[in-house]
Amino acid sequence: MTDWDKELAKIDKQLASMSDADLLGDQARPALPAGKAAAVPAGRPSAKAAPSPAADDHSDGGTSGFAKIMLYARVTLAAALGIGMMFWPYDAKCGSGMVLYLGAVAAVVVSGTWSAVWSWRHRAARLHTLSLLLILWGLVLGAIDVLPRIGYAKPDLMHPASWVCK
Repeated sequence: MTDWDKELAKIDKQLASMSDADLLGDQARPALPAGKAAAVPAGRPSAKAAPSPAADDHSDGGTSGFAKIMLYARVTLAAALGIGMMFWPYDAKCGSGMVLYLGAVAAVVVSGTWSAVWSWRHRAARLHTLSLLLILWGLVLGAIDVLPRIGYAKPDLMHPASWVCK
């Protein structure tokens, strides 16, 4: 039978004998802006010289010109889809028309999420806010059609309580 207390004590002793830099490697050092040198604490030799951040790393939140264009394109496409849902040309009361409409509503939510992720990565606060509003808009559009059908909201002529056409 294995004595786990002894095994864990042995592991703890081994971990205590190692430095943080040996355990974590480059992850132990905080990311520094380009051009800043890391100070090595006294009495502690550095394991390896830290590689300087690449010029296109953007760890300071900056974004290249092409990335900005692509970010604006993503958010513009998502916003166009969200606005276009206000002008849905087909009957969406029931049946396949409703299924297609709800699929397009799901596309609004997915495209809003897609643009939210990219705007978050590129630290574009206004675009991120717009993306979150698109997600909310898609959820509202979906709720308008789904809630009467599941009995949570009051049905009307445009949003009946049935899923199928009679």
